[in-house]
Amino acid sequence: MKKTPPRFPLSAWAVATLCILASTAQAADKSVRFAVPNSQIQALGIQTVPLQSQAGAVKASFPAQVVVPPTAEQVVSSPVAGLVAQLLVQQNQVVRSGTPLVRIASPELGQLQLQLLQASTRATLARQAARREQALFDEGIIPQRRVQETQAGLSDAEATLNQAKAALRLSGMSAATIARIAASGKPQDSITLAATQAGIVTEIAVKPGQRVEAATALLHVAQIDSLWLDIQLPVSEGANWPVGTKVKVQGRDVRARILSTSPTVSSGSQTVVLRAAVEGKTGLVRPGEFVTVELPIVTTQAAAQGSWDVPLSAVAHDGKQANVFVRTPAGFEARPVKVTASAGQRVRVQGPLKAGEQIAVSGVVALKGAWLDAKESQ
Repeated sequence: MKKTPPRFPLSAWAVATLCILASTAQAADKSVRFAVPNSQIQALGIQTVPLQSQAGAVKASFPAQVVVPPTAEQVVSSPVAGLVAQLLVQQNQVVRSGTPLVRIASPELGQLQLQLLQASTRATLARQAARREQALFDEGIIPQRRVQETQAGLSDAEATLNQAKAALRLSGMSAATIARIAASGKPQDSITLAATQAGIVTEIAVKPGQRVEAATALLHVAQIDSLWLDIQLPVSEGANWPVGTKVKVQGRDVRARILSTSPTVSSGSQTVVLRAAVEGKTGLVRPGEFVTVELPIVTTQAAAQGSWDVPLSAVAHDGKQANVFVRTPAGFEARPVKVTASAGQRVRVQGPLKAGEQIAVSGVVALKGAWLDAKESQ
């Protein structure tokens, strides 16, 4: 009675078959050839592709954070100590230049306005006295010395008035409001801070009813049409990408151009910052977001001529030595290569390869088993 041969999974049967076929393997300098019939290639699911030079197919990936340039962000701080009376905007709200943002009630503001009114009154009296003394001098009633004294007093009063106005301007009050208070003599109990540039309210750090000190940050307004990418690189990679190199945000249609490389190294992570400016489509990324960027692997022209970008699945390792399997008339030949760069599912290799040669990109595990058996039988 004829016995039915045991059935094995395809992968185990494939490796066993190739190990038997490897008995006919032939040695070559720095490579091993082994026979694989065409019928077995199809059965094992081995696929090959022609070797082609694909410059730029391999890119290095690094983490990056989206940041707002310092010139594109406004930090609105409280110019005086007081109470947050009212928030006039919400987070993520688009604002224009001059849009009211927050109202601050402050006793300190009242004191500054009192100084303004007192200085305005003294300046008015000094101005009237100077006109009267000038008229008396013109009539020959008083000496010129008295005119000079009143002019000096007027200069002092106007200097004090200008100082009071400057103090109110520093408190965030507009020139028009200062002029109105000085003319009407009616102070106001609060001040409204406005945006000095158009943008988006990215952060609100206070709440209504909260007491704040002078210089306390209240909110942030950023222009997100101008964004940077701070790319974190190992120290050894810091000099590989010069200024002007184009980079791409992984998974998004966002590109940037390198502006500078940080001259200092982070002591904690031992990385350097590569800064790039986002070019267009800034709406696809947000300030503070962490993304992954792709940088092209930089190689010299001489090195590029002997380099090949291949799928990661095409490379088989024997210890530290990488190899690819090249199709031959009788089967395959293992060629030793050197991996010079890798990114994702692509690697860049250098070795004794030629354009147009067929290399295996699938079924490599089975080929590796036959190859190792062929090496042992030599």
